[in-house]
Parts: sequence; structure tokens; C-alpha cells
Amino acid sequence: MKTQWWKKAVVYQIYPRSFCDSNGDGIGDLNGITSKLGYLKELGVDVLWISPFCQSPMHDNGYDVSDYYSINPEFGTMTDFDRLLESAHNMGLKIVMDLVVNHSSNEHPWFTESRSSRENPRRDYYFWRDGRDGGPPNDWKAFFSGPAWTLDKATGQYYLHCFSPQQPDLNWENPSLRAEIFDMMRFWLNKGIDGFRMDVISFISKPLNAGSLVFPDGDMRILVPNGPRVHEFLSNMRREVLSRYDIMTVGEASGVTVDEAVKYANSGGSELDMVFHFEHVGLDGSETGKWNDLKINLVELKKVLTRWQHGLFGRAWNSLYWCNHDQPRIVSRLGDEGEYREKSAKMLATCLHFMQGTPYVYQGEELGMTNAPFAGIGDYRDLESINAYEELVVQEKRIAEGEMLRYLRLKSRDNSRTPMHWNGGRHAGFSDSEPWIMLNPNYREINAEEQMQRAGSVFAYYKTLIKLRKEMDIITHGDYQLLMPDDPYLFIYTRSYGGEELIVACNFSGFGQVFTLPERFHSAKVLIANEAHPITEGAVSLGAFGAVVLAAT
Repeated sequence: MKTQWWKKAVVYQIYPRSFCDSNGDGIGDLNGITSKLGYLKELGVDVLWISPFCQSPMHDNGYDVSDYYSINPEFGTMTDFDRLLESAHNMGLKIVMDLVVNHSSNEHPWFTESRSSRENPRRDYYFWRDGRDGGPPNDWKAFFSGPAWTLDKATGQYYLHCFSPQQPDLNWENPSLRAEIFDMMRFWLNKGIDGFRMDVISFISKPLNAGSLVFPDGDMRILVPNGPRVHEFLSNMRREVLSRYDIMTVGEASGVTVDEAVKYANSGGSELDMVFHFEHVGLDGSETGKWNDLKINLVELKKVLTRWQHGLFGRAWNSLYWCNHDQPRIVSRLGDEGEYREKSAKMLATCLHFMQGTPYVYQGEELGMTNAPFAGIGDYRDLESINAYEELVVQEKRIAEGEMLRYLRLKSRDNSRTPMHWNGGRHAGFSDSEPWIMLNPNYREINAEEQMQRAGSVFAYYKTLIKLRKEMDIITHGDYQLLMPDDPYLFIYTRSYGGEELIVACNFSGFGQVFTLPERFHSAKVLIANEAHPITEGAVSLGAFGAVVLAAT
């Protein structure tokens, strides 16, 4: 298998609003990122994926772009971005941008023109349809609650928005729109960026028939992803733009299956380099979506991750992640926030980083940051969380207020968006002013300054994991095999390549576990572990949230 640079890379996601504030306004910015490049270099990551920083009214924290060619003044200027890019490159770090082209802001000039009249040349840049029976064209519900259609009184038609009314969906069927998007991509690539993370890219082709939507009444989550022309559009993007640069691309692909992922991220490189799927982080869903207190079942988690390891092996490439800006903190979700916080953070990292694929570290994950103790709905800033509370508690009364607040504390996207913990001082070293969102009060115990000085910290453990990935081809290329698939507490798998073999053993429970090693590992060498692991008579004893990787000798 050809080894492109991104197969050995480790990606670090930065949510700029919450990373580091350089000018004291309580909002993170580009100069703040530049000031922390040394920290990221020390950690050992290779690529910085920065969430949206283009001009935006910030209804959805930048995922509603009003000008693809300008920097949001909250984050700085184009000069600041150029300085960040140059500084990163001088340190051997690459920069990947978030590309949000399934939809734009409703304040984008394209939409302003599109809604001005039915005859406007850019009318067809968006989806406009007549209503039905005095209401929207169909009964679709947007991902951020409410109808997926909004009536624009000026022209008497409805426009489609899979997310909020401030995020109208772009119509990729229009070749002029595609050409404008490709020009914009070239603008950033010619500046020297190293790739794109493509937001909800699996949504860009809507089911169409003779120019009319033929969506049946039903769940948009089933109908929209992986539309009829999505692979045609992405192949076109690869030919026209991506193939001309040595870059990395990853697509957020809600609703993608293993077989569909092979089309998006095939080893022939006809579309993208890899995709994000959501099967593993969706295992705790219910009839109220993610708003519940269910836990992810380990047996099911192993089944999903193993299916992706086997299904893409030699055919496509996996992206490996526990956390991002849309997910709660993994230590709170699958680990332990108390006595075993650091140990469980290390265990979870071990389990993920020894699989095949490109690992993604979300800011603060390398410190074992936790969910935040939000008290009431007024503490939240996330559009999805606020809308869900309004719909499920206030309007429909399906969930009691106390219950919903508990669910939000467990699952809200704002759990990952609280400010980064740089030190134990005022505002955690994030800003000189009150941050834009609540600061997690445990920053005095959990912060980068303390962990960088301590040999046994989560930060130090991540450094070792990242170093091993760069040194060991078996992690990049090796075959994966799951052991003990039905064990409810242990996640154990092997990697093998070129005569070498590793066994990775992780205890997802808060009490000790013992397992018998395959005979070939009886005299194995400990490669990394988050505790002392005596191997006695061919068995390994793993304490609460214990993890060990052994190399056969």
C-alpha cells in the first residue's frame, strides 16, 4: 500500500473560538493559535485542522459562512492568517481548513441575490420550491429542530435548509455554483494550505427528478446523505482542483456505510482521502436522538470499529476519532471523571491510536479534559442544544426540564467548546477577560502547564503514542484482528505486519480484569502501558481502565 504523508500523520483539531485569545476580548483567535504552535510541536502532531474562521454572522459558530474569501474579524485578519500559515510551515506543521459548502449563511451575497427575485441569475444557487397545502413542500425536519423549509415572503417560495434557517443549502446541480466553489478552493490552496476537512459533504447531492424535489415525507437523515450525484461532484472536484496539490482531504459523511466510504475514500484517490463516519458515536442514540442518558455498549462499539477496520483494509483509509467539536468529551462519555480520569484518558487513547487510520486529537483531549457542569439552559451557546431544549421541553413537553438539563450535560456539543485549559491561573490562561462561554472550573487541576512538567501526565502519554505511530510501520500498515468480541469490559485486538505482531488490551471498566494471552505473547515486551502490568503464567492483569500494548518477541 502506497504511504501518502497523511497516513503517518496525527491531526489536531482546533476550535478557534475556544483555543487561545490573544487580544483579551474573551474569544479565541488566529494570533492565539500562532502563539501556541510550540505546544503543538511539542505534542508531536503533524496537521492542524482549524474549524471555520471565515466571515460569518456566527449563528452556528462559523459553520454559516457569509464570505469565503475573508477572515471573521473576531478571529483576526488575513495578515494574521498568513502569519499563522507561515509560522506553522516553518515548524513543519500543516494547516487544514474547514470547508463549509453544503450550505452558506443567509447573509452571503449569493443568497441575497438568490432571494431578490425568481428571475435572478443566482436564484438556482439554492433550493426554492412552492409550498404544498398551505405549508412547506414536505414535512422534513431540520437537524437543528423545526421545519427544513422557510418561507421567503418576498418571492412567495420556500428555501431548503438542512440545519438552521440561517444556513440555506447550496444547489450543487448548478454548474456555475460549482465553478465558484472550485475557484474559492483554489484561492486558499494557492495560499499554501495543506487540505480541507469538508463539512457534511455527503449532503451535497439532493435527490432530484426533472428539477423538482421528489422527497417523500419522512426522515431527512435517511434521505439526504449520499445522494445520486455526490460521487460525480466529488470526482469532478478531484479532477479540477484537489489532484493539482499535495494535500489531505477528509469528508464529514453523515449516513455513510463502509461500502459507501470505499467510494468516497478509495485507495485509487478518485475523490477524498478519508471520511468521518458516525456509527460508533451514534451508539447511544434513542427515539429522542442523542438526548438521553444511555451509555455506549462496548460489545457494539467493538463490532462497529472492527467492521470499519476490516471493511476499509486495503480498499480505503480510516479516520480515527473519539472527540470533535460536535461530540461530548470522551473521558466523560466512556471513561471516568473521578479517580481514574487520567488513567481512562490514556486507555481510550491507546485503544484508538493503535488502529489503522489517521488519528484526530481534539483540543484538550490530550489533557483528559471533561464535560462541563452547566447549570441551566442559559449557560449554553450551542444552537443545536438551545433549539432541542425549546422543542422537547417547552413546545412538545416530551422531556421534563430537569431530565433535559441532565441530558445536555452529558451530550451537548458545548461540552467540547469550553475554553482550552492552558494553566491554573485567571481564566485558565485562555484570555485576560471573561470567556465567551463558561470555563470548566476543574482547569486548576487539569491544564497544559502542569501536565507538560509531569512525566506521567496524559499529555506525556499522548506524546509517546504519537511518537510510536511515526516509528512503527505496523501501526500504519498492519492487519487488525479482534479478540474476545463478546467480552463486555475488554477491548483486545492484534496488529500484524512483516513478521511483527502487537496485542492491544484495554479495560473499559472501573474494576480489575484478567485475560489469558495467546501463547505467542507469553514472553512479550511491553511497548506502552498506563499502569504496571504483571504478566503471570501467560495472563495479564488489567486494573480499572488499564491498558497495555505488547510486542511479540
